[in-house]
Amino acid sequence: MAVLTPSTTDGPSEGAQAKPAPGRADPGRAARRRGWSNRRRLAIAGWLFALPFTALFVAFLAGPILLSLALSFTDLRSADVRDPLAVDVVGLDNYAKLLEDAAFRQAAVNTLIFVGLGVPMTMATGLAAAIGLNSGLVRFRTAFRVGYYLPVVTSIVAIAVIWRSLLEPGTGLINSLLAAVGIAGPNWLQHPTLALPALIIMATWRNLGFLMVIFLAGLQAVPKDLHEAAMLDGAGAWARFRNVTIPILRPTLLFGAVVTGIGYLQVFEEPFVMTQGEPLGNTMTVSYHIFNQFGFGNYGYASAMGYVLFVAVVLLSVLQFRLLRPKT
Repeated sequence: MAVLTPSTTDGPSEGAQAKPAPGRADPGRAARRRGWSNRRRLAIAGWLFALPFTALFVAFLAGPILLSLALSFTDLRSADVRDPLAVDVVGLDNYAKLLEDAAFRQAAVNTLIFVGLGVPMTMATGLAAAIGLNSGLVRFRTAFRVGYYLPVVTSIVAIAVIWRSLLEPGTGLINSLLAAVGIAGPNWLQHPTLALPALIIMATWRNLGFLMVIFLAGLQAVPKDLHEAAMLDGAGAWARFRNVTIPILRPTLLFGAVVTGIGYLQVFEEPFVMTQGEPLGNTMTVSYHIFNQFGFGNYGYASAMGYVLFVAVVLLSVLQFRLLRPKT
């Protein structure tokens, strides 16, 4: 008697995956290959577009920076340029020599004084100008903005020449005004004590316009509702400024302090044009001293000074971030 059994060749069982027939490509694998090929073409196109900038960056920025770092560990001088094989690796000797260099120590002290006095003065005057423009003088606000900001975009050499003429001991405008009230004005730029403060005042006047614009933008972002609420609570103008304006303005103050501090640590043009580091090196700055060492042909030693200045910039920025960062 024949027994009927269910057929197992009617079709694939439930849940089984169909396999491609022999000799036919997997569609999923082909799609993945196309996707990988497209991504690779996009990556190659991106690198080709970035190649000009990358080449210029390596050739004129990253490369020289790394080479100058290597130079700081050598005794390279101008006479060694024709015979590079005569250059010796001296390790940290250049950095140790800085501690014994009286001229460098004096330049470092002058630079720290410039930063310690110049940054607070520039920020205070810039903030005062911004508050004045933000609260009053509505009709002449644009004229005052242009007037304050004009020294920022003017050539530092032109400004330094004008200030040098203003500070002339005999015919300068400042001493002439002092003589009109019976005061004998000093020789500002050749006075051992007054030469550096004179440069700081000039730098403050030149740079306050930049911070004024930054602080003015920050002040205009302070919500007026907070001031009105503080006034209803009986807070005076100083209390509102200290407890409302300053906390909201802290990121702006941080930006201004960092930018101004970095600029003043690298101050060069003012003493170069006005005093040449005199009198007696009292206006010599680190950047000016580095410039002189390069001029003397001490390339390795000057490179070491440059990296000490770089570390000082980093440390100052970190300190300012810790002091002025917004409180959470």
